[in-house]
Amino acid sequence: MISVLFVCTGNICRSPTAEGVFRQLVEDAGLEDEFTIASAGTESYHVGDPPDARAIRMASKYGVSLAGQKARHLSAKDYAAFDYIFAMDNGHFSIINTRAPRNARAKIAMFLESGEVPDPWYGGEADFEHVYKLVRDRCESLLEQIRKDHKL
Repeated sequence: MISVLFVCTGNICRSPTAEGVFRQLVEDAGLEDEFTIASAGTESYHVGDPPDARAIRMASKYGVSLAGQKARHLSAKDYAAFDYIFAMDNGHFSIINTRAPRNARAKIAMFLESGEVPDPWYGGEADFEHVYKLVRDRCESLLEQIRKDHKL
């Protein structure tokens, strides 16, 4: 089982979008039995909340469901439970690394290979669409890379 965790600030915009898109791609490839996919936030102020309504609408526009997702806080257990932890921006990357225990097994990396996924929270529909497209493109290449690395 390959486990992937996406992390942003409150776990209501970027990381739940990545979780939903990646899950959809994995299901479309018939690999749902090979993966555990989740998302979390570096901060706890939205714990228990569903994804932002704008993120839900944008994902739905492209046929991706974020249903059933609830924001949760990144925990110390995540470093042992996941193979990969992907940070949406440099701030998240720094926090994730700072909190990592010495024996963390997770590979911690930036989600985008060059740059950050911008936070659409203070923006409008165009910002959420931009984030969706960035996430979709990266999730496609990420799944391809993981499949290659794990010979799936």
